[in-house]
Amino acid sequence: MDDKIEVENINTPGRTSRVDRAKYEAMKTAMLATLPKASPGMTAKESKEAAKAHLPDALFAGGATSGWWQKCVQLDLEAKGLVVREATKPLRFYQV
Repeated sequence: MDDKIEVENINTPGRTSRVDRAKYEAMKTAMLATLPKASPGMTAKESKEAAKAHLPDALFAGGATSGWWQKCVQLDLEAKGLVVREATKPLRFYQV
């Protein structure tokens, strides 16, 4: 299995990046386990904090770099239509 995964960014359609597969999958699993499935959803900060409890320490020692990975996965899941961004302040997110 390739140790990289291609991700999209809803803010730059058509552009992809390759990132570490293990960290991406761990954060994706954590986010999907914690994000609500209906509005009003969670803020990015709430999502990051909730996901931390589900992250393996071997990949995210003490939550290190979890903020960057949370944003990376959030933007990818939005681009794929699996997560919705509500036009609120602050922004809120939930699963489709």
